[in-house]
Amino acid sequence: MIRVMLADDEALIRAGVRAILAGEPSIEVVAEAADGREAVEQARLHRPDVALLDIRMPVMDGLEAIAEIRRTVPSTATVVLTTFSEDEYIARALDGGAGGFVLKTGDPRELIAGVRAVAEGGAYLSPRVARRVITHFRGGHVTRGAAAREQLEVLTERERDVLRLVGEGLSNAEIAARLHLVEGTVKAHVSAILARLGLRNRVQAALLAYQAGMIG
Repeated sequence: MIRVMLADDEALIRAGVRAILAGEPSIEVVAEAADGREAVEQARLHRPDVALLDIRMPVMDGLEAIAEIRRTVPSTATVVLTTFSEDEYIARALDGGAGGFVLKTGDPRELIAGVRAVAEGGAYLSPRVARRVITHFRGGHVTRGAAAREQLEVLTERERDVLRLVGEGLSNAEIAARLHLVEGTVKAHVSAILARLGLRNRVQAALLAYQAGMIG
């Protein structure tokens, strides 16, 4: 069972998202919040597997709440749920440690996919967001690519293998099966990769792998 905390200042939106998630027998909404500060408090209290947060909320916005949740409840993965897809929000969400970015205007299946992906230790970007991110990183590709490849020199060959598969969007379990490793070993490799490269989450790792030319 994937335990989810939902935060949005609009009660109608929360009801709609809850209804979508309720259709999945393996997902349970364990808490709700109407502002960012309450979201942090509910995350500390319930320690959900996934915190699903809107960006624009009173008292504390969703991006600040994500950073605070990642700091105080590191076991909780975070997903941004918003109507906004501007580059500034995407960059701030990823820098803050968000593991997923889902648009309210997207297909409801994207919401389910995002929750499942981050709960399993993966990452998820809605297709429209992914296109923006890829377009951004294609600008200055040669310069960024050289810098990224140099940054990856600190990794072992096995860590590079794991990073490439993280970049392809595979979960720890899928990477373990692909490389014939136990899942705990993969988790340790991912933690080591993030620490060596100074990255906050798998999304940033995947973007770095893309910059370095490890994936298409």
